[in-house]
Amino acid sequence: MPYVNIKITREGVSCEQKAALIAGVTTLLQEVLDKDPALTFVVIDEVELVDWGVGGLPADEYRRSVTR
Repeated sequence: MPYVNIKITREGVSCEQKAALIAGVTTLLQEVLDKDPALTFVVIDEVELVDWGVGGLPADEYRRSVTR
């Protein structure tokens, strides 16, 4: 019984995009690991950008540093 937790920043991800992620992950687990889609759980957590860090920096600050 696979459980997949996807964490993304809360930046306007649509319901359609979330549905595509859920379907895609479920299909991948079925194709690669022969897991039953009816027993596959996918949870999407949206995290505020201020609560996300990368490389020791808040995400927005990190993004500014790599786009310079």
